[in-house]
Amino acid sequence: MSQPEPSRAVIAILPVNDLLQAQQFFALLGFLPRDGSTPEYRLLQTPEGEELHLTRAVPGWVEAGRNPFGLYFRRPDVDALAQVFAGQVLEKEGPSIKPWGMYDFAVNGPDSVLVRIGWPVRKV
Repeated sequence: MSQPEPSRAVIAILPVNDLLQAQQFFALLGFLPRDGSTPEYRLLQTPEGEELHLTRAVPGWVEAGRNPFGLYFRRPDVDALAQVFAGQVLEKEGPSIKPWGMYDFAVNGPDSVLVRIGWPVRKV
């Protein structure tokens, strides 16, 4: 995958217990490995240039059910992604408009990390 010109950004580094499983999960959101990945650290990127880094967690540091980490993906394709994650959406009503002005939903990601996917319904 070609890399876009560098620009200012904040890139999450997510510690996970199983790098391959996490990489497969984030592939559902369009994240693919890019050059520079190692067996212990994965650089992921979408064709649009969004980046996410995965690192192997220190044993015992990340526990499913007690995972303090969360990621929010601002994406316009909320309904399509809710279909991709059908059966895994945490809210029984599926995507909905939240008090913070986003149309979104949540799923448990790798190691039970909270993953929210949403798009603004009004200026926030």
